[in-house]
Amino acid sequence: MDVDSHIDFDHHEVVYRCQDDESGLIAFIGIHNRNRGPAVGGCRMWNYSSEADAITDVLRLSRGMTYKNSVSSLDFGGGKAVIFGVPNEEKREAVLEAFGQFVNALEGRYYTAEDVGISPTDMSIVKRNTNFVYGLSEISGDPSPFTAFGVYQGIKAACEKKYGTDSLENKRILVQGIGHVGYFLCEYLHQDGAQLLVCDLNQSACEKAKNNFDAEIVFSDQLFGLAIDIYAPCALGGTLSAEFVNQFTGDIVSGAANNQLVTPSIGDLLHEKGVLYAPDYVINAGGIINISFEPDYSSVAAKQRVAKIRTTLRDLFERSESENVPTYRVADEMALENLKQ
Repeated sequence: MDVDSHIDFDHHEVVYRCQDDESGLIAFIGIHNRNRGPAVGGCRMWNYSSEADAITDVLRLSRGMTYKNSVSSLDFGGGKAVIFGVPNEEKREAVLEAFGQFVNALEGRYYTAEDVGISPTDMSIVKRNTNFVYGLSEISGDPSPFTAFGVYQGIKAACEKKYGTDSLENKRILVQGIGHVGYFLCEYLHQDGAQLLVCDLNQSACEKAKNNFDAEIVFSDQLFGLAIDIYAPCALGGTLSAEFVNQFTGDIVSGAANNQLVTPSIGDLLHEKGVLYAPDYVINAGGIINISFEPDYSSVAAKQRVAKIRTTLRDLFERSESENVPTYRVADEMALENLKQ
C-alpha cells in the first residue's frame, strides 16, 4: 500500500512495517509529529481483517496522539504502534520481544506503552529489548484508572456547561465498553449518583457492573434512540455515525474511546443538533498524562494533573460557544497552537 496517498496520512513523518519471520510478528509503527518531543503512544494488539485496516488504524491513532499530547501540553510528539493479529500464548512472548527489538532500532524516536490488547506485563516483556517503554508495572503501571478519572472529570465539565451544575445525580449515562477504563468510570459515576446503563460484548463484564453499580444492561441493537442524558463510548472508535447521531436523544457525548467520530463531519452534526461533544483526545488523555510523570513517578501528582482535563474542557467549551465552532474543531485549533510553541 502507498501510505503517502492514504486518506489518513496527514503529513506523517514515517510509517514502519515491522516483520519478524521467526516469531511471526507483523506490526506497524506510525510516527506522526515530533515537534514537542519524541513520539509517544501505546501499542495495540488486534485481529485486524487486513494489513490495510491495521495501517488505517495506526495512521489515525498516531495522529490522534500528536493532538492529544499537544493539547495536554506534554513534551511528547505523536506516535502509535499496532501488532497485526493476536498470537497464541506460546508465541506471544516471542512476538513481544521481537516488537521490542524494532522499537529499540528507532533509537528513541518512538516510545511505546500499553494499549488495547496489551498489559503492563506485556510491556515488561517488550522492555527486555528496549528502554523506550512507558507504563511498566513497577513504575506507573496500569493507566486505565487515570484515563477513567480524566473522563469522569470531563463528564463533570460537560454537565456544568450543559446543565449549569456538575451534579450527576439521576443522570442516565450509557457506558459502552466495560473494559478496564469503562469499569473504573462506572465506579466514579455510580458514586456520584448516576443511573448507569452498560453495553459490552462481554456479558460477564456487564453482569459485574449490574451487581456492583445497579446498572441496567442494554444490547448493541438497542442503542439507537435510547433514552439517556449522556453517552460515554469507551470501547473501540467509530461509534458516532450519522445514523446514531440522528437518533440520539441525549445532551452530551463524553467517553474514553479514540477516534469516536466516523468522519469529522459528524462533529458538525453534533454541534448543529446542540449535543455537547467532549473531543476524544482531550477527555481521554489521563493515561498519557499519567506516564508523563515517569521516571520520577508520583501517583498523587499525576492525578492532580489529570484533574486539569476538566479545566481544559471548560475553556474549550467556552471557546466553542463564543465562536460558534464545533468542539472538535476547537480542540484541533488548540492542539495546533501548542504544536507551534
